[in-house]
Amino acid sequence: MLGKFQVRTDLALEAREICEETGESRTNANEPIRGVRVDEDVDEEREIYTTTVTIETENAAKTMGKPVGTYITLEAPNLSTPDEDYHREISEELAKHLSHLIGGGRESVLVVGLGNREVTPDALGPDVVNNLRITRHMIREYGRMPDEMETAAEVSAIVPGVMAQTGMETLEIIRGVVEETKPHLVIAIDALAARSTKRLNRTIQVTDTGINPGSGVGNHRDAINEETLGVPVIAVGVPTVVDAATIVNDTMEELIAEMDRSEYFQMLGGTLGTLDYAEKHEMIHELISPSLNTMFVTPKDIDETVKCLSYTISEAINIALHAMQA
Repeated sequence: MLGKFQVRTDLALEAREICEETGESRTNANEPIRGVRVDEDVDEEREIYTTTVTIETENAAKTMGKPVGTYITLEAPNLSTPDEDYHREISEELAKHLSHLIGGGRESVLVVGLGNREVTPDALGPDVVNNLRITRHMIREYGRMPDEMETAAEVSAIVPGVMAQTGMETLEIIRGVVEETKPHLVIAIDALAARSTKRLNRTIQVTDTGINPGSGVGNHRDAINEETLGVPVIAVGVPTVVDAATIVNDTMEELIAEMDRSEYFQMLGGTLGTLDYAEKHEMIHELISPSLNTMFVTPKDIDETVKCLSYTISEAINIALHAMQA
């Protein structure tokens, strides 16, 4: 996508930004990406910014590096702050989008908490499962409560761990559970990688395309989607890490932009003064050590942040699943 330097991101919103910046597969970088529809909604009062990226064609999917489907991104600058009232608003907004993607008739749902609970930035999925309202066993044993009026879903959950802990592919474990319990829908929760530090712990992505665990950090595992499981898969994720090389790249871009604006550096001339924008980018990419691509950075308050975000997402799932048929 960017030559020798690959920007790692799980967010469709950022994949679209990269395509627009590079003008990939287009004669004019200012043209919109064919086969990609973008809708934006701004709630200034609550400071919630929603972007829906819909990839409609296979050619667009190839350009974006994402499967055909709908990607809803909630950006909230205060999401990383421990404000219970604000997080409740985010939960309600997220539940609305989940309900839209889920639709009706999903009587049985399996929630999968992907990740490693022993590694804090990767513990989002397991922590969300810990806070869910699990009902499958109770409904099957005692039936639904009178006040539920057949609206509550049968919710089950699993934390499959990672291959280093189980010796099995995550997909193998989930597929076995799906074949045995036969849910109508799977919701997968996972920590993601972003290309921008401003989106760390402040962004939630929801998509109906499933998920590729570990793809954002270069650790590709089998895809968890409708094709591999036989039932629809909705994925919910929050970027908790950013590639260290991306931070270096962004810093150097800011430096070059400042040099272009500075009369002092313009007078110096030299090699940098003779390079165009694309050549400067290529120089940055070549200077960045390849070993830096194996390093990922997370904020120092990640413990408290993941705990807070897990409650927010689990509450949204509880709202969506236990009222979705009403």
